[in-house]
Amino acid sequence: MKELLTYLLSGILGKDDFEIEEETSENGFIRLKILTDASNMGLIIGKNGRTINSIRNLLKTKATLKKIGFSLEVAER
Repeated sequence: MKELLTYLLSGILGKDDFEIEEETSENGFIRLKILTDASNMGLIIGKNGRTINSIRNLLKTKATLKKIGFSLEVAER
């Protein structure tokens, strides 16, 4: 999941100016948190949240295939 998110964000931002924190619980639930500068927040979220929703949909598809749950947050460093 983290690898897919890294690939998507690198393509969107054009650079690796972000960090991804990944926490996995005992039951297999994965929590991903994107940490980036305020200048990149608009690119990641997109107009009306379309970009972040598309990213979530792609990750949701992968999580469904693996039969695990996940959550995704975006935060400023």
